[in-house]
Amino acid sequence: MISRALLSVSDKRGIVELARALHELNVEIVSTGGTARLLTENGIPVTPVEKVTGYPEMLGGRVKTLHPAIHGALLARRDNPTDVEDLERHGIAPLDMVVVNLYPFEQTVSRPDVSLEEAIEQIDIGGVTLLRAAAKNYRHVTVVSDPDDYALVVEELRRYGEVREETRARLAVKAFQATARYDAAIRSWLAARLLDGEDAPFPDVLLVHAVKAGDLRYGENPHQRGALYRRPGAGGLAHAEQLHGKGMSYTNWLDAEGAWLAVQPFKEPAVVIVKHASPCGVAVHERLSVAYKHALASDPVSAFGGIVAVNRPLDLETACEIDRIFTEVVLAPDFEPEALEFLKRKTNRRLLRVPPLRRPEVEVRAIPGGFIAQTRDAVEEPIEMRPVTARHPTESERQALAFAWRAILAVKSNAIVVARPVEGGFATVGIGTGQPSRVDAVRLALQKAGAQAAGAVLASDAFFPFPDGVELAAEAGVTAVIQPGGSVRDAEVIAAADRANVAMVFTGVRHFRH
Repeated sequence: MISRALLSVSDKRGIVELARALHELNVEIVSTGGTARLLTENGIPVTPVEKVTGYPEMLGGRVKTLHPAIHGALLARRDNPTDVEDLERHGIAPLDMVVVNLYPFEQTVSRPDVSLEEAIEQIDIGGVTLLRAAAKNYRHVTVVSDPDDYALVVEELRRYGEVREETRARLAVKAFQATARYDAAIRSWLAARLLDGEDAPFPDVLLVHAVKAGDLRYGENPHQRGALYRRPGAGGLAHAEQLHGKGMSYTNWLDAEGAWLAVQPFKEPAVVIVKHASPCGVAVHERLSVAYKHALASDPVSAFGGIVAVNRPLDLETACEIDRIFTEVVLAPDFEPEALEFLKRKTNRRLLRVPPLRRPEVEVRAIPGGFIAQTRDAVEEPIEMRPVTARHPTESERQALAFAWRAILAVKSNAIVVARPVEGGFATVGIGTGQPSRVDAVRLALQKAGAQAAGAVLASDAFFPFPDGVELAAEAGVTAVIQPGGSVRDAEVIAAADRANVAMVFTGVRHFRH
């Protein structure tokens, strides 16, 4: 039975209705600050917390409920005679319910202009302590941390005359979840703001601060379950706004990640088409529609049912080109209104508007029993091209090599990209991805390129362990190669390029992606 409840909330949603229902059930309401004023204004009798504690609110509201008259009332075990005697000795009446939600720290720090002082004042102390105390004593106290649970609590009070223990247990777990999320948010923001990278990106304890955005249609396969979680205030792909289409599956998100990461290294308008999380076509051109045509031409078979990402607002002309084949997902920083309405004509096509990533973050991947983490890969600026062959690349070849080097960033290793200039831009003509053998990746890329390999350039995400890959490329007509270098057989590889009059440059940087 609930006879006395403490209400102190930052989010006032539904609190008047809950308080009114509690009053009708003859529950005494103890309240603080703005909550007490709101309830009083709505004609609901309230006992001010200072009447319970004998102390006024102080330090500008920083101290209100931190008092034995409150926490003794919450933590006392009603079936423990010693606890009951302590309450009677000190004249403390038990509290049977706590309704608390916390200061809006996450919302406050999501503002780009938030000051340190503003953020610190949104770190709730009393509220967290109330939730933890009530949740710890859930067998005797009902703790409500989410306004969405008010209706459930009132329903059970009216039906059973109490909140059932199984419900109290679920609400207690939810309260601890709320405080854990709150502490993780504070720790993450303060570490980034105060420690100036000293504690980043790899703290001693990895706190993954992410909030469930919803369930996915299914996991990697239809018999698996899946869910999407978002890091509050981070922006980026996970915060994409779905403008059209059925829900995303786990594989849709993986493919979307591959496409979005692949389009980011380019400063000029770019289009990437992805299948199975790895690019099958990449192109740049001042007109997105032309870039799309060239990206599609790289591998039109694999592009069917793929994912398209662009790094500019998507226009109607490009939308019309995309519409020519079945495309699962289209990602863009924005959509021009005419393009959006046109693309919405097909019900199964998903359209995602992706906000910018607001802060750098590490990649975290689960492995059995734990996690591995790394800083996110990026193309080095400027790209170093150290010529190592007798023939140096021409300016045109250097530009094509720079494009190919950017394009390879999101291709799964072993990765090979064959690319060439096209009318006013550059495009891949063959991509070899995810092969256990580098020479097999070369064969696959050259097979995809066909006759277009003649006069093209080739990029390799890691060094060539043997000359065979360069020899195959030269036989197909490739004129220039970019690779990290660093093999014990570099001299043999360079000699093979020299024999074929192929220009080769080393970058000194590897770009594996597994």
